[in-house]
Amino acid sequence: MGTAAVKIKLMPTSPDVDLEDIKIIATKYADKLGAKNIQTSEELIAFGLKAIILFFAWNEDNELEPLEDKLRTIEDVQSVQVIDMRRAFG
Repeated sequence: MGTAAVKIKLMPTSPDVDLEDIKIIATKYADKLGAKNIQTSEELIAFGLKAIILFFAWNEDNELEPLEDKLRTIEDVQSVQVIDMRRAFG
């Protein structure tokens, strides 16, 4: 079909977690499962807690659930949530 632009929010278990380690592992998993143009950023939540936003291009023919399941296995990740998914043009 086409390509989707996807944003996934990964919430760490505490403000003391090393976000760089999570970013590296999450990017590796996403790349291995077919994500393209992977970018990460941090979003301030509250009281020093920051979420990781994983942004990437995804083939719409592929299921996203296997990637979500894999991201949930990362140590110190409390939750994984798709926050935006839309068809990419151009």
